[in-house]
Amino acid sequence: MELSVAGYRCRVATGGRPWRPAESPSPPLLLIHGAANDGDAWLQVAAGLAAAGCCVLAPDLPGHGLSGGPPLASIEALADWLPALLDAAGIDRALLVGHSMGSLVALEGAARHPQRCSGLALLGTSVPMPVADTLLGRAASAPDSVYRMMTEYSLTPRFQLYGGGGHGIWGPGVNLAIMRRSPRGVLAIDLANCNDHLHGLAAAARVSCPTLLLAARRDRMTPRRNLPPLQAALPQARYVEIADCGHAMMTEQPQAVIDALLRFLPLVAAAATTASPAANVPERSPPRG
Repeated sequence: MELSVAGYRCRVATGGRPWRPAESPSPPLLLIHGAANDGDAWLQVAAGLAAAGCCVLAPDLPGHGLSGGPPLASIEALADWLPALLDAAGIDRALLVGHSMGSLVALEGAARHPQRCSGLALLGTSVPMPVADTLLGRAASAPDSVYRMMTEYSLTPRFQLYGGGGHGIWGPGVNLAIMRRSPRGVLAIDLANCNDHLHGLAAAARVSCPTLLLAARRDRMTPRRNLPPLQAALPQARYVEIADCGHAMMTEQPQAVIDALLRFLPLVAAAATTASPAANVPERSPPRG
């Protein structure tokens, strides 16, 4: 569907189901994509969540995919855009789910706008999220080489050779195709946003809702060894790990992502009905070495 957000067209996917948040028994999920991506990065996950009865929003961020307006030039600006999207969709609060750059947006959004956030799920995250000089330097001048490098580093070698949805679908090609259709200049802006966002741990300390940290064991873009400081900063953090999976977990292991989010939803619902926050008890702590 299309919404008007801050005066610009915003294309939003709903997982293949009509947008009826009042009929959903669980909080709506707002799925926020990563750098040089769009809402189609969530295609399989959004469909699976919708099939399970969830109310799902997967927008193209401003200047990405089919959404209008300029790409926003900071994580803070993207976080402050989220309430306008929720207003346009007619919902007060949502479970903010972000992947990679989107995880920084979700984290900052939960810290800056706690009244609009019922829960937080950070997928493939790292705080801070430094970007290699090689990628930053070539993002504007040779974006396709960066798209190919990001695709290679976001997926396990086995998935790169054999992965996909069957019947001729090649998983790595899906990732690459989404990035290649990004408007000109978006990649450089997004990577700079990730690299320049340096106060994520301070934002995490202000988050008051239940938080899921979903990591992939073979993630080379945001390795799980980076997570302990973030987990310590979050008041209500739960750590879950997907085995034999790379950074692009929604492509490589979509069902594992769906299952983790569905298991997390009851905690979000329970927190909304009690005044006392849950304790910070992870399912398992991330490795420290």
